[in-house]
Amino acid sequence: MLSARRWKVSVAAVVAVVPLTLVLPAAVPASAAPQPPAAVPGEALADDLIVVGHRGASGYRPEHTLASYELAARMGADYIEPDVVSTKDHVLVTRHENEISGTTDVAARPEFADRRTTKVIDGVPLTGWFTEDFTLAELRTLRAVERLPDVREENTLYNGLYQVPTLDEVLDLRDRLSRELDREVGVYIETKHPTYFDVVGLSLEEPLLADLRQARLDGQRAPVFIQSFETANLRELDRQGVRVPLVQLMTAVGAPYDLLAAGDPRTYAELSSASGLRDIASYAEGVGPEKNQVIPALPDGALGAPTALVDDAHAAGLLVHPYTFRNENTFLPPVLREGPMPDDYGRALVEQAAYWEAGIDGMFTDNPDTGVVSRQLFLSTVQPVF
Repeated sequence: MLSARRWKVSVAAVVAVVPLTLVLPAAVPASAAPQPPAAVPGEALADDLIVVGHRGASGYRPEHTLASYELAARMGADYIEPDVVSTKDHVLVTRHENEISGTTDVAARPEFADRRTTKVIDGVPLTGWFTEDFTLAELRTLRAVERLPDVREENTLYNGLYQVPTLDEVLDLRDRLSRELDREVGVYIETKHPTYFDVVGLSLEEPLLADLRQARLDGQRAPVFIQSFETANLRELDRQGVRVPLVQLMTAVGAPYDLLAAGDPRTYAELSSASGLRDIASYAEGVGPEKNQVIPALPDGALGAPTALVDDAHAAGLLVHPYTFRNENTFLPPVLREGPMPDDYGRALVEQAAYWEAGIDGMFTDNPDTGVVSRQLFLSTVQPVF
């Protein structure tokens, strides 16, 4: 499928982790990066490889802030990824989870001390502060903080600077940056805990579609993906005739919560099988697997051979956009780590080369600039020097 886009070196040499020096092409401005695909369900999109700024450029700024999203676009990301949850007054805001003690300064706000509570989210008891217990006006008084301060100490420099954005604000930012950068910047939206939000009367799908319609991003060619780890909400969106592509997220273990809640015994492993992927293709245009579902790690810490997932997904007509690629040692296979510290950067380009070679159609990365470089190298005739 991707035979026309091969490097001049074998992937075996890359995965063997031979130390390398990359002869880079001339710097490519963000506006010259390969363009995002025309987001048309059912059309062949696989000739466009996309880089998705995971929660923005979260390797460099606190995640899910306008600053993080903007930096991702300026680094060349084709799409920025907002995760959406609801406020008490049913406004969609962008947070990784509805529990916000790790991503805002709410725990240090005495006026909200009485909002701390324990809830069961997707079957798991969780204690903290939750977006659905705050109005948008109340959330506006909070400020974002770095979620991984031990790994990304530099990001803590920006603690307290940024508000929690609404989805509408992210869509406005997308529009402004598309005009300024003279290229279409897309949004890759994840609905978080949709079954839970349905149960508490704050369904995510209706306000999401309303926000997209208001931004004129609900057409077939809109630069939008909608993704979820659950299945029922994606099937419902498909039945409603949503025209933007839908993506089924998957993990290496466990099962979608909506299936568990309904007593359906299917697991993510079953969804990832060839037959499971064919079923997903009946309501979605792509899958977002955990990256080790594409290339597993070997016991010695090296990257193994690719699984059948990419080929099986492509055979079913599905795009494959794995997550999450990060530069720090702690997130890399042991043989690709450099330096003594978990937060030191390792050989992320080597890892990403193996995944492009495995045939993926795009990647989620906390470091969009690195993803853009790895894709540029893959698509070019540049010969890595070993």
